[in-house]
Amino acid sequence: MFTSLTFSMTAFVVAALVIIIAGSKLAKLSDSLADQTGLGEALFGIFLLAGVTSLPDFAATLTAAIDNRPNLAMSNVMGSMAVNLVFLAVADIVYRKANLEHAAASSVNLMLAGLLIVLLTLPLLAVFSPAITFFNIHPVTPVIIVAYISGLHLVLHTKAKPMWFPRQTCQTVADQPDEHHHGNLSSMWITFICMAALTGVSGWVLMESAKQIADQTGISETLMGGFFTALATSTPELVTTIVAIRIGALTLAVSNIFGTNCFNMLVVAAADVGYTQGSIYHDMAPVQVTWALVSILMTATLLLGMVRRETYGIGKIGFESALILAIYGIALSVIILND
Repeated sequence: MFTSLTFSMTAFVVAALVIIIAGSKLAKLSDSLADQTGLGEALFGIFLLAGVTSLPDFAATLTAAIDNRPNLAMSNVMGSMAVNLVFLAVADIVYRKANLEHAAASSVNLMLAGLLIVLLTLPLLAVFSPAITFFNIHPVTPVIIVAYISGLHLVLHTKAKPMWFPRQTCQTVADQPDEHHHGNLSSMWITFICMAALTGVSGWVLMESAKQIADQTGISETLMGGFFTALATSTPELVTTIVAIRIGALTLAVSNIFGTNCFNMLVVAAADVGYTQGSIYHDMAPVQVTWALVSILMTATLLLGMVRRETYGIGKIGFESALILAIYGIALSVIILND
């Protein structure tokens, strides 16, 4: 689609900017819709905002998979999950009143972190299993879908009948509906859908331009997908998370990141379905396994932080946020050096 390097780079930047602008609008709309619909920040973040902010990843990853570029597809989605967890650490830095994981503690977020670890192990099991496919789909792919749906059922049950409650402190910010939200509900839904569509189209343009940039500059697909496109397609998560914090919707901010990463596992399943050369898990480079392992390590670190609930840590952020930034920095350096 994009034959000129200059045009490809321009399209990449413009698409990234559109994603940032649309993401900012989506966060504010989500906070209002969460209150007016009665879903609450946690459920709205998991089921709606997470799916919308994952649209660039979905469009970019599926496009690369259909184009039979497994490394670009999987590095984008796996790299995006790691970047999203880094964004949560960045959000902790932005929120200066206390450790973000302390302030936004909830049983739902704990369940989402555990679910994400379970889902991330499934593609790893597929990598080390026989390369068996049915209609070019690996048996682990439908397992990922069933595990995701079953996990969300557990999350809903936890929300409805929680058996664990975080200790309330003066730094805890509960998910309370804002009675001062005004605006036409139908109009907000229309705007939300339009922003979601714009975000998805921008993700497709982003990946199309990224493929040309990789081809014309010699940048490996692993680095292009795992860092550049992953960072660009994940900007909705960063923008919506930061905006959510600015308006005091802390539960929405945290549940959006975890919900997005869980939803991204459906993107992994879609990539295997879209890839027509067999099992995408066996045709991708081994470095993608590294990204998955790093994401598991980072998620487990966050889970420890949410259970520990440190009020203040290094630079007024939790120890888990500092560790996540260090883990990602080391992992990215190792991948670049070995690329």
